[in-house]
Amino acid sequence: MPEKTLFKSESKFTRAEIAQYLRSVADSLEAGRPITLKSGDQSVTMEPPERPTFEVKVEEEGKLGRPKEFSIEFELEWKEGDSASGGGGKLEIE
Repeated sequence: MPEKTLFKSESKFTRAEIAQYLRSVADSLEAGRPITLKSGDQSVTMEPPERPTFEVKVEEEGKLGRPKEFSIEFELEWKEGDSASGGGGKLEIE
């Protein structure tokens, strides 16, 4: 089945604003509440299971003669109806 984007938002924010968004997601995850994302007329509500797969990826892109571009991606993945995904090594964030 092809990938379907349910929600997308991309804007510049301060580090403090980004931290607040991530904190809100973290609070909802910890409390077992659904996560609702809204931007303009877009809205999506997701309910991750107790143990989704958590992927962290850091990328560096650059073309000769241009500044490098860096990204950090945090991704939660699960299958519909999944209640216990996971595995892999221990992640540490310092």
